[in-house]
Amino acid sequence: MRCVHMTEARTLGPVERFQNFLGSFQSEDGDYKYRQRISQMAVRGFRHLMVDFDDLVIIDSSFAEDLVDQPDVYVGRAEEAALAQLRIEDPEYAGEIDRVRLRFRGLPETTLLRLMGADHINRLIMVEGILVRASSVQPFLTKAVFRCRRCGTTVPVEQTTPNVQFPSTCLDPSCRRTGPFDIVEGESEFINFQKVRVQERPEDLPPGQLPRWIDARLVEDLVDVARPGDRVTLIGVVRTVRGYSQGRSLSRAFDIFLETNYIDILGKELEIVQISLDEEEWIKEFSLDPRVHEKIVRSIAPSIYGYVDIKEAIMYLLFAGVPKLLADNISIRGDSNILIVGDPGTAKSQLLQYVSKIAPRGLYTSGRGSTAAGLTAAVIREREGGMTLEAGALVLADRGICSIDEMDKMRTEDRVAIHEAMEQQTVSVAKGGIVATLNARTSILAAANPALGRYDPYRTMIENINLPTTILSRFDLIFLIKDLPDKEVDKRMAEHILQLHKTGSSPVEAPVPPQMLKKYISYAKTIRPILTDEAMERFEDFYVQMRTTESRDSPIAITARQLESLIRIAEARARAALRKEVLVEDAQASILLMRKSLEQVGVDISGSGEIDIDIIMTGKPKSLRDKLQVVLSTIIDAEKETGMVREEELYERLQREYDIRREEAYRLIGQLTREGTIYSPRQGFFKKT
Repeated sequence: MRCVHMTEARTLGPVERFQNFLGSFQSEDGDYKYRQRISQMAVRGFRHLMVDFDDLVIIDSSFAEDLVDQPDVYVGRAEEAALAQLRIEDPEYAGEIDRVRLRFRGLPETTLLRLMGADHINRLIMVEGILVRASSVQPFLTKAVFRCRRCGTTVPVEQTTPNVQFPSTCLDPSCRRTGPFDIVEGESEFINFQKVRVQERPEDLPPGQLPRWIDARLVEDLVDVARPGDRVTLIGVVRTVRGYSQGRSLSRAFDIFLETNYIDILGKELEIVQISLDEEEWIKEFSLDPRVHEKIVRSIAPSIYGYVDIKEAIMYLLFAGVPKLLADNISIRGDSNILIVGDPGTAKSQLLQYVSKIAPRGLYTSGRGSTAAGLTAAVIREREGGMTLEAGALVLADRGICSIDEMDKMRTEDRVAIHEAMEQQTVSVAKGGIVATLNARTSILAAANPALGRYDPYRTMIENINLPTTILSRFDLIFLIKDLPDKEVDKRMAEHILQLHKTGSSPVEAPVPPQMLKKYISYAKTIRPILTDEAMERFEDFYVQMRTTESRDSPIAITARQLESLIRIAEARARAALRKEVLVEDAQASILLMRKSLEQVGVDISGSGEIDIDIIMTGKPKSLRDKLQVVLSTIIDAEKETGMVREEELYERLQREYDIRREEAYRLIGQLTREGTIYSPRQGFFKKT
């Protein structure tokens, strides 16, 4: 790279120094980088020029420092230089546009939102955060043309303040009035303008602290670049705006905002954590270990004793499957959703907290304190009167994991909001004139307590959990944690907990440290494993075998939804070993885990004792549906003879013809009445609705 001598550079004025940089900077392959960019401006119709700040530091570090300390002076001078250089490269296009806007990318230092204050006012800074709010794009007045109402003379005024600046007097010497003036909109100049709010990223937040945020103003080519939920880097000048105290008197406390110069979206694709070459070497070496999966499972929450199956499922959740976008624009999610249902005091919340910290992007929330708007997106009315969209937890956790604790404690209307996010992986909002769809490509790890305090083994899964089937059917895997007394297990658990309290560290050492595991997951997510023919064959055999029933009356064991879950789990297992192919062993491991989950939650306890997926899908096992159908058909048959059926007669008939005992018949009739299928026209009689 060619460099201007520093003493020579300092003798020139700021415009000449910056023009010298634009004209002389050469990239490593010898190309004149900025001369090429300037000459392409006319071809692309651009009015802005991208400048990499690192290049400016190499050529003229003192100008770079001045630009950061005094952007009001030096950005203007640099834009003059860019226009002068454009006149050399393309005089015709330079005549069409009167200004070249400069966009500076990549300042050497990032300022934390938490540390922003008085020292940064009127300085150029770079901040990183998550976009949580974005207004609609509005026209913003830059140059107003006013017409005097008395004489009709037009007066142009450049607009530099937040409020409209009117002319002091009419320019016509014979008029010289101080008003009134009307804005001539057709002759005035406008640019696109948008207000956004950037908040600290959840993973950067110190424990127990509220997230800090800053409002930013975007203009021209920067508007609508990012949406709520995107992780962004903003470069801009910190400005102040006067705050008002009560009674509309001026307050001594000022608000700050960012006059944005450049916005860059981080992690538009997969979130990549910074990984050094040595770490990459270690990651590749570790992935070749034949016991790689076992070691990762042992590294997940080592201070929590046991739960090997659940930790294995969490491993697949962290690595995730491969999302697919089909030719007809139908997308298939790659993220898995897992539900843990367990008795109180079984470390469910600790597992969820751990996962939200270890995931490259993780967010933890509790169902008790979450609303539908807080989980998805809220429409907020601004002080100016407009409506703004604000991202919720599932949108903020885009391309990450959202841990939702106490899911059963959520209000029904709030819980319904996450249906779409779990399957379609989007959040749709239609409120206050705003109709928008935001990305929520999130894996959900949820925990719930049994409805009666402890899990009742004599009741079905649905009867035990206070969750609707619409949500349960969207979970790939559901696990039960039962707190059953077992002398050997209890002894080992007690030893583990006591050792934990004595030493202050886990008795079991994690093969992979948490920070390294985070980097390993991030690295693995760049791999897109493909199913091999052998793995496909194994899945097909399992699916057909589970669906094949001995008779038409047998329950259905799994549906296509579970087959897709199996594929996701197998892809995640291949990713965990950094493999580009899904092997038979991955298929076998995913089938084994799915069987364990189904055996825990999908078994028809009250009837056949077989796996029946309808327990999760519809809330009723086939055996119960059959009995309800028997009761209903008996009532219909009796109605044909007598118009309605007497209660005692119904009990006798069910006992005689179908061997359904009185207690069970009473329960079945009660359920049909609650569902509104039958009703009692008068005491002691039933009739179909």
